[in-house]
Amino acid sequence: MASHRRARPMGQYSAVAALSRTAVTVAAATAAMLAAGGSALAAPAPGAKPAPASADDVRQQVQSLYSRAEVAGQQYDGAREQEGALLRSSALLQQRVAAEQQRINTMVGAMGEVAGAEYRAGGGMDPLVRLLFSAHPDQFLAQAGNADQVDATTAQRLLQVRNDQRQLAEDRAEAVSQLAQLEAVRQSIAGSKAQVQRQLGHARALLAGLTAPQRDALRQSEDAAAGAAAQAADTALPPDQGPASSRAAVALAAARSALGRPYVYGATGPGAFDCSGLMYWSWEHAGVHLPRTSQGQMYAGRSIPLSQARPGDLVIYYNDRHHVGMYAGNGMVIHAPYPGARVRYEPVNSMPVAGVVRV
Repeated sequence: MASHRRARPMGQYSAVAALSRTAVTVAAATAAMLAAGGSALAAPAPGAKPAPASADDVRQQVQSLYSRAEVAGQQYDGAREQEGALLRSSALLQQRVAAEQQRINTMVGAMGEVAGAEYRAGGGMDPLVRLLFSAHPDQFLAQAGNADQVDATTAQRLLQVRNDQRQLAEDRAEAVSQLAQLEAVRQSIAGSKAQVQRQLGHARALLAGLTAPQRDALRQSEDAAAGAAAQAADTALPPDQGPASSRAAVALAAARSALGRPYVYGATGPGAFDCSGLMYWSWEHAGVHLPRTSQGQMYAGRSIPLSQARPGDLVIYYNDRHHVGMYAGNGMVIHAPYPGARVRYEPVNSMPVAGVVRV
């Protein structure tokens, strides 16, 4: 934000507007394919030889595959976050179980020595022993009622042993439950990762089927679009359209520092990012710990209209909220788009907006 020329209102950039319209058209085609559950290409008539796929057809199919892969990727990110939480919780619970067992062993050992000595001296079952094995210790204590039958301090220790044993049994059951949850989450992680790899494999195969000139044309088209978006994003903003807070300014500066770095599923920087990983990393620079997934980030702050977006705000995309970018001003977002692409600017309306969040 070097100069201070007043920026034209959002939507006044002709090149960017054209860019946005093109991106929206591609996004609409992608959404139609997703809704249909397959390719946007029409099925050939029986016996007819299928026409070779055009570069635009392939681009639409590849974007559909990337979109599906990103849904699975966000599921992967969420499962990894849940796995981490379960691992921490399970470790603490295991420590507690071990400490409870040690405390019970120590108390029972001490009580056993006292009861054994009294049994050998008196030849009968000590009331303390009967208390330990009583099904209703509270009733036993009420009936015993005096220090001749049972020492009150020792009785309370025995009751504590029984209470600790109950707590230990509950904690052990909880530990078993958490381990089962952890195994289910790990299976979910493996399933999501496999789904991502399948979609990416299909996309790579489609791109490999293009001729070299077709691939060059697609690359040049993307480069031109990215250049126009970057030029728009770099246009200076007036002070009243800058970041809404100093923290947002820091987060935006961090996101801009990641321009050009590759998209990698599950990555949170600094060398590579997925869409929500870039937001997570950028806002950590501002001292804010965001949820790991785009779905979680939807609720990380105050919801505002897109018309009121300021640089640093999160822009969540699609009905299932599987993509997120950061508003950069002048109608642009900065985001990690998909595998094979790098962190870049793009028109804010290039994808269907589900919500805008001010952290």
